[in-house]
Amino acid sequence: MVHSIVKYGDPVLETPATLITEFDTTDLHKLIEDMFESMYAARGVGLAAPQIGISRRIAVIDTSAGEDSSQRIVLINPEIIANEGRQRIEEGCLSVPGFREEVTRGSRVTVRAQNFKGESFELTGEELLARAFLHETDHLNGRLYLSHLSALKRDLIRRRIRKLVKAGEW
Repeated sequence: MVHSIVKYGDPVLETPATLITEFDTTDLHKLIEDMFESMYAARGVGLAAPQIGISRRIAVIDTSAGEDSSQRIVLINPEIIANEGRQRIEEGCLSVPGFREEVTRGSRVTVRAQNFKGESFELTGEELLARAFLHETDHLNGRLYLSHLSALKRDLIRRRIRKLVKAGEW
């Protein structure tokens, strides 16, 4: 089932998500599949559960955007354990549609997470995958990529969004 993407301004996006403690359930499997479907429908490469209004610590990533099923990654209760190097690239977010800004993030990142069975694993990614690990983990911690921008850029975007809300276009 494809879920609607929650937009900036919804409190679920700025609230740390709750830990997942029950694994290998039908509900968890369905949520994972729904998240992949929702991400592909929105043409994204990553999606965190809060972005579909579910405050749980789960994210899905596919840097192939659905072209290669072997690239599908599920992160449950992830934490960043290593963040090396720097890359500054334009970044956007499905929850802040129509806005893109340059953001500096690590270029090589290692994440520790659990799979759908509750088994722990570590995964290291570079470039786009490293960025996705950091971006989606931020979502699970109640942060948006806007928090990585200068105060001036952040305020400009917030003002433009307020105008869109007033006009009924957000």
